[in-house]
Amino acid sequence: MRDGTGAVERDVKVAAVIPAYNEEPRIRRVLEAAVAASLVDEVLVVSDGSTDGTYRAALEIPGVRAVELGSNRGKAAAMCEGALCTDADVLVFLDADLFGLKPEHVDALARPVVEGRADMCVGVFRGGRLLTDLAQKIAPVISGQRAIRRDLFLAIPDLPSLRMGVEIALTRWARWAGIRVSTTVIGGVTHSMKEEKLGPVRGLASRIAMYADIGRVMMDGRKLREQARALRALRGICPREEESLGPFARRR
Repeated sequence: MRDGTGAVERDVKVAAVIPAYNEEPRIRRVLEAAVAASLVDEVLVVSDGSTDGTYRAALEIPGVRAVELGSNRGKAAAMCEGALCTDADVLVFLDADLFGLKPEHVDALARPVVEGRADMCVGVFRGGRLLTDLAQKIAPVISGQRAIRRDLFLAIPDLPSLRMGVEIALTRWARWAGIRVSTTVIGGVTHSMKEEKLGPVRGLASRIAMYADIGRVMMDGRKLREQARALRALRGICPREEESLGPFARRR
C-alpha cells in the first residue's frame, strides 16, 4: 500500500482486477484511474477471450499487468482468474467500461477493507446519468464495483460458473456468511449500456443472458448458502450478528 509520499507499506496489499471482454475503446480511462489510486499496489486486466485489442491496450498502460484467456469464459471466471494471479490481500473489482472514474473513487472502495472496517465494500453510482443511477438505486446488489478480501472471494463455491450472476452471488454470500459490508457512493461515474456497445439487437440479447445468469444464481443458491453458513459458524458469528452485518449495513 502506498502512502501519500509514494512510499510502499507492505501490511496490506491491494490489487485492482478488471475483467474485460472487447473493451479496447473504453478500458484505458479505467486503467489510468486504477494505476493512479494511492491504495492500489497492482493493476491486473483479465481479457476474457476478447477478439479486439483489449489485451494489447491494457499492456500499453505503464504499471498494468494483463492476462489473456483463450476463450470467453464469463465475468465470474475472469474475476476468479485475476484473483488467482495475485497474492494481494484485498481485491478491487472494476468494470472496464466506466466513464468518470477517478483515483479517489478506487481508494474509497478499497479503504474500508484495507482498514479492517469491512470485509467487502460496494460502490454505487450517483450523479453519472439517469439510467445507471436509477438502476443502482433499484438494485445496488448487482454493482460491479467492489472491494473484498481475497480469501473470502475465493471461498465462494463454484465461482467460475457464475458468469454474470457473480455480483448477486457476492451479495448473498455476504449476507449468509455474516460478512461485514459497507457501501460508498461513486459520484459522477456511469458505464456504457450493452445496447450502446453492441447495438440494439445484440445488446438486448446480452442483457437477457445477464438476467438469466442472475436468475440462475437466485434460484439455485443452496450450495452457496450452505457453505456461507459454514463459514459463518467457523468465524463464530451468531444469527443476531449476521443480521446486523448484512449485506448493505454501513460501517464507516
